[in-house]
Amino acid sequence: MHRTATHNSKRLLAYGYLALSMALAGSYVALSKPLVAALPVFLLAWLRFGIGGIAMAHWLKKPPGEAPMTRATKQLLFLESFLGNFLFSICMLFGVSMTSAVSAGVIMAAIPAVVALMSWVFLKETIGPRIWAAVACGAVGIGLLALTRHSPAAGAASDAASGSRVLLGNLLVFGAVLCEAFYAVIGKKLTGAVSPKRISALINLCGFLLMTPLGIYTAWHFDFAAVHASSWLLLVFYAMAASVWTVWLWMTGSTNVPAAHAGVFTVLLPISAALVGVLVLGEPLGGLQMLAFAIALLGVLLATLPGRQAPTAIEPHV
Repeated sequence: MHRTATHNSKRLLAYGYLALSMALAGSYVALSKPLVAALPVFLLAWLRFGIGGIAMAHWLKKPPGEAPMTRATKQLLFLESFLGNFLFSICMLFGVSMTSAVSAGVIMAAIPAVVALMSWVFLKETIGPRIWAAVACGAVGIGLLALTRHSPAAGAASDAASGSRVLLGNLLVFGAVLCEAFYAVIGKKLTGAVSPKRISALINLCGFLLMTPLGIYTAWHFDFAAVHASSWLLLVFYAMAASVWTVWLWMTGSTNVPAAHAGVFTVLLPISAALVGVLVLGEPLGGLQMLAFAIALLGVLLATLPGRQAPTAIEPHV
């Protein structure tokens, strides 16, 4: 009886870790919107990688017993960082600056379905009817966002230039979803050779190096004194949450929860992003957006609820 109670307590604590990980992920996706209004995108991304790198410096050391990395592993690590950190940050930050946090949440709800689809294409994994239904839900949810561009509830101006900007922002956020899916697929090949913490630290370092030329150029022409102290505090939260906290919480929680069950908690990412957008940033939530949001959440549940062919849960890094 005592052993069962202890097991249940560990399982509940693990659920808490997973829920907090995804809630944080959605929060910093939404809160990156005021950050890109205060800091240029390339400078913001560079500083995020730098702060995260300092926090994860102790994860870079090769643990005892880990085999030396092969040339193929090093190439995969570079590709993981280039797509999952460098391009992901550029697409996500530019995209969020052009669209709403609510819309970004709806689009990012497609991550589990897109990961499953790419695993089917590149890893030859079998996916069932539920995953195809999840892909369809994601497509419908994202398609509905296009109808909100000229709706008063969407908060966008009626002129064509504004509508085109919102559409471009949504496309860039979807580009970030594709980058995240590649990150997850490549990560499945890497975790057998390198520990998850070391992978996180190495690809963050690589992302920092890739972003350094653009970051230094932007910093050279930027007036740092014009940035309020609140924005610097928000930057630290964004960097720590994106690079360290969500990764640690997810890895810790997933050790005591089956992968298929852990994936269900990704539903909290779009919910958190939308709630922060509405309650903190004051964004409106129109009828079509609510419908798109509901369909997108249905897609997340279809893609992640435990089943005979449930896909492996991904490790978040957004």
